[in-house]
Amino acid sequence: MNASLAKAAISLTTGLEDPEKVTVAMLVAVGAAEQGRSTLIFLTKEAVRLAIAGTAVGTACEGCPPLPDLFARFAAAGGRFLICPICFNAKGLGADAALDNAELGGTVQLWEWIGTEPVATFSY
Repeated sequence: MNASLAKAAISLTTGLEDPEKVTVAMLVAVGAAEQGRSTLIFLTKEAVRLAIAGTAVGTACEGCPPLPDLFARFAAAGGRFLICPICFNAKGLGADAALDNAELGGTVQLWEWIGTEPVATFSY
């Protein structure tokens, strides 16, 4: 990762009930990660389901990139997901099925990741 670039933190609350919003969030995250920014997507509410392998499927709109392609690019660029454990556990999801670049962690872990460095933030 390029240490001179600000980190990018994206907060995503929406899952596949709004695939266009997920696509926009992923495009922002992929753009940051592919620039060499340390990039983290904090998944909460329905978005936690996206951290389960095989969930992010389909294409949101005509001309939109397929979600599996965006998720693969994000992982290849070193992007990480932080999954709200309260939301995840409330939905009865199994952490053993989570994506390789995803881990359970709440606001404490988010703030630890942010640290004292500048961070660009986005919320969807």
